[in-house]
Amino acid sequence: MQEIAVCWFRRDLRLHDNAGLYKGLLENTCVLPLFIFDRAILDRLEDPADARVTFIHKEINRLAQELSSLNSFLRCEYGTPQEVFRLLMNEYKITGVYTNHDYEPYATSRDQTVAEFLKSEGCSFSSSKDQVIFEKSEVVKEDGKPYTVFTPYSRKWKAKLTGFYLKPYPVEKYYSSFIHSEQSPCVPSLDSMGFQPSSMAFPLRELNAKVLKEYSSNRDFPAIEGTSRLSLHLRFGTVSVRDIVQQAIELNEKWLNELIWREFYQMILWHFPHVVGNAFKPVYDQIAWRNDPDEFRKWCEGKTGYPIVDAGMRELNQTGFMHNRVRMIVASFLTKHLLIDWRWGEAYFAAKLLDFELASNNGGWQWAAGSGCDAAPYFRVFNPALQTEKFDNKASYIRKWVPEFESPDEYPKPIVDHKLARNRVIEVYKAALAGKSE
Repeated sequence: MQEIAVCWFRRDLRLHDNAGLYKGLLENTCVLPLFIFDRAILDRLEDPADARVTFIHKEINRLAQELSSLNSFLRCEYGTPQEVFRLLMNEYKITGVYTNHDYEPYATSRDQTVAEFLKSEGCSFSSSKDQVIFEKSEVVKEDGKPYTVFTPYSRKWKAKLTGFYLKPYPVEKYYSSFIHSEQSPCVPSLDSMGFQPSSMAFPLRELNAKVLKEYSSNRDFPAIEGTSRLSLHLRFGTVSVRDIVQQAIELNEKWLNELIWREFYQMILWHFPHVVGNAFKPVYDQIAWRNDPDEFRKWCEGKTGYPIVDAGMRELNQTGFMHNRVRMIVASFLTKHLLIDWRWGEAYFAAKLLDFELASNNGGWQWAAGSGCDAAPYFRVFNPALQTEKFDNKASYIRKWVPEFESPDEYPKPIVDHKLARNRVIEVYKAALAGKSE
């Protein structure tokens, strides 16, 4: 039986500058690359044409071709991780499994289960930091407690950053450690896993330097291609975060701050796991939400009668993307104007966003609802008309997604009056927070 090590790809779908892969290739002479289409994740998806599955499938085929060109191959399986490792152990003598950290609750539980199983079989399990620059307790206050406000966290993050943390892992030096095989790439078809291809377009992996240089002045205007559109690639690790941060340092500090927000929310999720399903500030779980299902449906469909809100929701439904400024507007509208629980919106975004990442999605929704760390104060209620005036004053973005908005016969009247909604939500929040400190 051939003795091998396994490199298990998850949200790190690249060979270049991959920490876990580097360690595996450095420490072993025969490394089998592995990807598992994890049934525990896929079985929870409701849409058979979920575009994220198509994206992953495409990237796995790309990875398989790259490995094939190196006279190796990508072992690709559909099942649960434990089933797959049992299968592999019947074929190989596996000495170690190498992978990269994932901080989400399902992933940490999965990795613990797999590590215990492998240990019982005499096999080691090694996981490396790869998808962030700083993780867990690497950036904390002087007393060792986690930050809950972004600005001091970001200052400490930048002060701690040195070239050491940005140094790429020279994986290419150790390509000879990949298992050698002439076999053709064999990736399960989407159909065999119960999915069908999505026709949704995916953003490019390449950085647009011009866009990034002008990011500070253009990023808030949804009609302009003013953002990197790299969030999907960061989510699935088809790009190196070290490369991206290095370029952000060179091109635009505002963009670097957005990358730090991503790590801030990962840190919050790690230290405060109760944010999954609960308000960061527990007192906000006392809010008496209205939760009108008909109004929620209209919000989902982009038929609220507020053009900027509807444009955002239609963009999301059709492309799997929504501009960050508009994400704040639609989230504020759902929670503050309609008094619908932020968890409803969080779940809808989780189902629709190509770049869905639990930590950032949860952090963004709790920020909008006022219940999160470093959140907007509860009495801040975005006025959709003023937001439109500031960020889409020629209605270019709105016209693209809601072409009928100027036709009274075709476009619905607003489902709620802004002034009424603002007064109502402030009273409801006040009642929930009465007599309690935040």
